[in-house]
Amino acid sequence: MKPIIEQKAKVVAEIEEMIKSFQAAILVDYRGLTVAEMTELRRKLKEKGAEIKVVKNTLTKRAVNNLGITGLDPYLEGPTALAVAKEDPAAAAKVLFDFAKDHPNLEIKVGILENIVLEKDKVKAIADLPPRDVLLAKVLGGMQAPLYGFAGALAGVLRKFVYALEAIRKQKAGEE
Repeated sequence: MKPIIEQKAKVVAEIEEMIKSFQAAILVDYRGLTVAEMTELRRKLKEKGAEIKVVKNTLTKRAVNNLGITGLDPYLEGPTALAVAKEDPAAAAKVLFDFAKDHPNLEIKVGILENIVLEKDKVKAIADLPPRDVLLAKVLGGMQAPLYGFAGALAGVLRKFVYALEAIRKQKAGEE
């Protein structure tokens, strides 16, 4: 009996570590997916820096309770898989929602972002965000725009100053 308890404790610790160490987690119901479809989903998630693992509901309940995450109990019914995003939560969520379009058996249940439980519609909103690289480019562009404007205005002032000096030089050359 003791080895079983130790084994379950180890699994609970693994689930806790998955949720703590990754940026986001999404619980899905995979009922009705074939092995080939699950393999395809794993491959697509791996390409985006995410992974998916089938978990036992009772052990997942223990893990999230140990982490202080509340509100997941209603979603931990039936077959459950835990998809975790290492780098970009939006990319992982997008893969899951895109996969669910082609495979209606995959149902997104709920998401966890920084120990906050997110309903399916909020996970969908995250999936609709542009990729991380695009967001960073937009932020950088927003930061550069005022600098370019300032540099242009400063160049205009300097240009006018040089024109004024040239006009003064020509005027003095004409007077002499």
